[in-house]
Amino acid sequence: SEWSRGATVTDMDHFFRRKRAGLVKPLLSLSLIFVSVLMILKLKLSEKDAARIKQARDASWCGSDCFPAVESNFWRINTQHAPSKRTDAQQVSNGTGWDAQVLNCSEDASVKSQPWFRHLDPRFHQFVLHRHCRYFPMLINHPEKCADGEVHLLMVIKSVIEQHDRREAVRKTWGQERTVDGKKIKTLFLLGTPTTGKDTRNLQKLIEYEDKIFKDILQWDFMDTFFNLTLKEVNFLKWFNIYCPGVRFIFKGDDDVFVNTNNLLELTAFKVEERKDADLFIGDTITKAIPIRNRQSKYYIPKELYDKPYPPYVGGGGFVMSSQLARRLFAASEDVELYPIDDVFLGMCLKKLSVAPELHSGFRTFGISRHKASSMNREPCFYKNLIVVHKLSAQELFRMWSTVHSKDLVCAQRTSM
Repeated sequence: SEWSRGATVTDMDHFFRRKRAGLVKPLLSLSLIFVSVLMILKLKLSEKDAARIKQARDASWCGSDCFPAVESNFWRINTQHAPSKRTDAQQVSNGTGWDAQVLNCSEDASVKSQPWFRHLDPRFHQFVLHRHCRYFPMLINHPEKCADGEVHLLMVIKSVIEQHDRREAVRKTWGQERTVDGKKIKTLFLLGTPTTGKDTRNLQKLIEYEDKIFKDILQWDFMDTFFNLTLKEVNFLKWFNIYCPGVRFIFKGDDDVFVNTNNLLELTAFKVEERKDADLFIGDTITKAIPIRNRQSKYYIPKELYDKPYPPYVGGGGFVMSSQLARRLFAASEDVELYPIDDVFLGMCLKKLSVAPELHSGFRTFGISRHKASSMNREPCFYKNLIVVHKLSAQELFRMWSTVHSKDLVCAQRTSM
């Protein structure tokens, strides 16, 4: 059961903490092998279902066979728009398909002659030299995802190949595809390729097996790194603009968040009723922020790269926007220079559209409390009344989801924080 697995994971956590650091890599390798075996077994069990839908899937799924076999390259991009060979119904209805081809994107050598570049932190050199590389080939595509009638809410989750347990938790909790009061909910995970030094070939096979089972992964041919999170934003916006004409709202977030789906649907219904849904962009809004200059910070930005206050933006752990605004964001994003922090980049695009993101107290992308030991972080009634809470492990998500949806849970009153 999930609870017994949770107990086992807790015991293992204590075990790892007691062992010396030298044991970590061998144990991680064993874990990868174990996950591989589990996924292959799951695939075997699903073969009967897969056979039943094979014909429909073959007509719509585009894997690595759609592109020439070229060694994975971080900066691969289209330099010309060649017509796509795909002829699925959704592509025909839009007049086009995904058109990024397997071509190398060379660095912009002219940047090296700029005086500021010589003083720029070397960690940002590759980002700046390839900042013009924007759209990448798709290794896994699902153009049919939005084609099955009108989709009210599209759940879009940023993930990486190795985080299978998080995707599994999302699929079985708030990301489950279903219809609620006539409102259809669909789910997609956004992935790149494994970073250098990892077992790329086997990891890619694993993600293809996983997608064959669940059919909910979009994968592009750029490496999954922190700076490349912005590439997930722009490539998804382009994909959405091509393939999803009937979607009403998009929830976009990380794979380590708790989402109260019912509360999210209530929020969108309220905005529709008030006729305030056209420019809807709601989350944990951050205003008057400035770039972090601490070199040890994950979010460090040197002055040479950006030296002014940030526009208002929302924490990327989870936010909701309307489809109308998403299409406008796509158009605006093409004229905004890529920025290494994806949350801030979307804020820049919103500013270009003169749209201010709306702050909502139900979105807690920094968690309920900054103190991990706080009892509030384990209080199910807070989760019941919020919309998004960030920073939960897969097991914590399973536990909290089960508790919040238990008929035995009684909350005295709605609590606003």
